[in-house]
Amino acid sequence: MKITKLYKEFFNSEKTSGIILIICTLVSLIIANSALGNSYQSFWNIYIGNHSIVHWINDGLMTIFFLLIGLELEREIYHGELSNIKDALLPIFAALGGIIVPAGIYLFLNYGTTTQSGAGIPMATDIAFALGILALLGSKVPTSLKIFLTALAVIDDLGAILIIATFYTKTIFWVNLLIALGIFGTLLIFNKLRIKNMLIYIIGGIAMWYFMLNSGVHATITGVLLAFAIPYRNGGEESTSYRLQHFLHKPVAFIILPVFALANTAIVLSGNIEQVLTQNYSLGIMLGLIIGKPLGIFLITFIAVSLGLCKLPEDLNWKSIIGVGFLGGIGFTMSIFITLLAFDNTTIINNTKFIILISSLTAGLIGFLILKLNLKKEYTDDN
Repeated sequence: MKITKLYKEFFNSEKTSGIILIICTLVSLIIANSALGNSYQSFWNIYIGNHSIVHWINDGLMTIFFLLIGLELEREIYHGELSNIKDALLPIFAALGGIIVPAGIYLFLNYGTTTQSGAGIPMATDIAFALGILALLGSKVPTSLKIFLTALAVIDDLGAILIIATFYTKTIFWVNLLIALGIFGTLLIFNKLRIKNMLIYIIGGIAMWYFMLNSGVHATITGVLLAFAIPYRNGGEESTSYRLQHFLHKPVAFIILPVFALANTAIVLSGNIEQVLTQNYSLGIMLGLIIGKPLGIFLITFIAVSLGLCKLPEDLNWKSIIGVGFLGGIGFTMSIFITLLAFDNTTIINNTKFIILISSLTAGLIGFLILKLNLKKEYTDDN
């Protein structure tokens, strides 16, 4: 199976980023629960202009992360796993299962309560963490498994983006939204006119972000819209899209996501842990990520393959799909991001972050062990 240079760069940066994210999370938790805890938390809440540092990170820097996700999604659609509808159906069905089943579990436990808005939390997959865990398995991992997980996570992110835009927008200021969409439309026209100057798109993107920020729709959506406005053409190394995606890989992997982790995992572990674990929203997230994700991914994929709607690559088996399903239960970045939109109560937010961490760790560890044993058995059988 042919792997593009850009895909190799993406996979390598994401797997390293996953390891760095783990380190940043541990560092943040240790500092938050040390004598420096109050000062550490106060730092992230220092106001610059009208917003705190953590707000600038979540609404500003994360827009760049979503821009990269949009560029990757665009490439997948034109030249990647999603370019051929027959090949794309397998990860599409897997992603749908990984979105619907966890949300269903969460809503079953929380429907009609004040925490039902958290249904989007267990839907998400952290692509950096998931690929980081997969990379720890070494060279025995089949290429088709790497591509399947990447496509699954990218589609998952698209689902999360649509959910954010649809369900986590409370009050819309239509004038600002229409101006933002007008700028987006103008950039699309520039694209059609074959204007390649990157600076024009960056300036337009910043202006679109400003009006989107003040429209009530979450500003990070701007990143995805801008990605599809930037000229792609044939997707070659000279295209504006390729150059920007290549440029963004390392800053996103090694600066933006680690800073997001540091700012959003400053969780003080206090109170009755047993009580936190037994809350309905906690159970919804844990069961959604640890059971709902792998169950949904496996079940819907198995049904689709059984009905002949898509097929399993020759070098994959159902144990591998189950293992990847558990890696899909690593929510982290996107799950924490949706938490900040879903809840207003600080206690619930902190408890939810803690639950996301332990659920993601559990799902990731189970997925790693399943894949390690399965790949070891396949290697032994082949030799």
